[in-house]
Amino acid sequence: MKRFYLILMLMLCMTALSWGQTAEQPVVPEQQDTVQQDTVPKLSKFQQLKQNITQRINDKLNEPYDTTRDKRYWWRAMKHGKINFKDSTMGYPKFVMFCYNTYMWGDRAFNSYDSAYVKHTGKNWKLFLKSNNWFDSYIGTPFKDMKVIMNSHLVSNIGVTLSFMAVSLGYSVSISNLIHGGKVSNKVDFSFTCARFTADAYYWENQNDINVYYVDKNADNERHKIRQSGVSRKAMGLTAYYFFNNRRYAQAAAYCFSKYQKRSAGSFLAGISMQHFDVKFDPEKMPEEAYDYIPMQAELPRILYNDYCVLVGYGYNWVLSPKWLLNFTLTPYLGYRYNIKPQPGERQSDFSLNIRARIGAVYNHKNFFMGFQAYGDHHRYKKHDSHLVSSLLEFSALAGIRF
Repeated sequence: MKRFYLILMLMLCMTALSWGQTAEQPVVPEQQDTVQQDTVPKLSKFQQLKQNITQRINDKLNEPYDTTRDKRYWWRAMKHGKINFKDSTMGYPKFVMFCYNTYMWGDRAFNSYDSAYVKHTGKNWKLFLKSNNWFDSYIGTPFKDMKVIMNSHLVSNIGVTLSFMAVSLGYSVSISNLIHGGKVSNKVDFSFTCARFTADAYYWENQNDINVYYVDKNADNERHKIRQSGVSRKAMGLTAYYFFNNRRYAQAAAYCFSKYQKRSAGSFLAGISMQHFDVKFDPEKMPEEAYDYIPMQAELPRILYNDYCVLVGYGYNWVLSPKWLLNFTLTPYLGYRYNIKPQPGERQSDFSLNIRARIGAVYNHKNFFMGFQAYGDHHRYKKHDSHLVSSLLEFSALAGIRF
């Protein structure tokens, strides 16, 4: 009987062991392959297209070609990405070599820095988005014994800027224009910046409502505020100036984001400025109450003048840390103002004194950057009993990428 129980227990143990071995094999080799295949991410159609194009380009560049050093070798080598301007056996045409040598001379002469102070970012393209908030202001005496103060409402623009090497082009438009349409408020700006100098051109217009204050000098300077539409303001200009400490100071590090300022440095600067302003009223959109303060039979004022100035100033880059940079630039400029439509008692031309200030803060992280900028432009003209002051003030926040 004991032998019977012993044999029975032995058979049960063998059965249990055999069952356990079978249970420990839930994943067969075929199943493991299936699991591994499922974990590989599938490429989208765009990724597949990009992969195919990249592969074709690499195949084209790496395919064999005739390396005979004749006059056409440079062309065959260029098609396979084997260009080398330092190789005298490439067989370049004289015009191609002239263009290359001219470019290299210009790069050495106008874009050379002290590597202890300035470093290139290693990327030629920059793209950034900007939130720009600004307003314009005008103070003048268009009528006898009546001063007029015009302050626009704060305009919020959103825009984009694309840069390649030293060239930048930007455009921004008012958010209210995008949402509601109708009123116009936009900006276009262009700049060229290298080590030795910078040049920038701009155009902006603003037709949003404006607050007009009529100040009666004969009534203890009593102010009468009227919100008006139909007041269009336009401005365009070109400014260029030279950096004297161009080996150690990089304006592009603060405003073009194409350089890194490694150590703090500043520079005096000098240049020229040409600007055009045009502010006019639409009589059909003037509120009736405004005519209570405008003399009878008086022509509605129009601010229309050109400025031709020379400027001097100073810019300083303050390196707060390897990633943070702060810039201050101040440029007073003195010149000749030509009033295209002078008011009675005003001279058509005279001297003007103006001032421009810029502040820029930049944070760099690898190929990404973000920053804050403030800009003010103040124009003042005064002669005897007449005067005109026009100002523009703006604040911007931006973020972008280098590639």
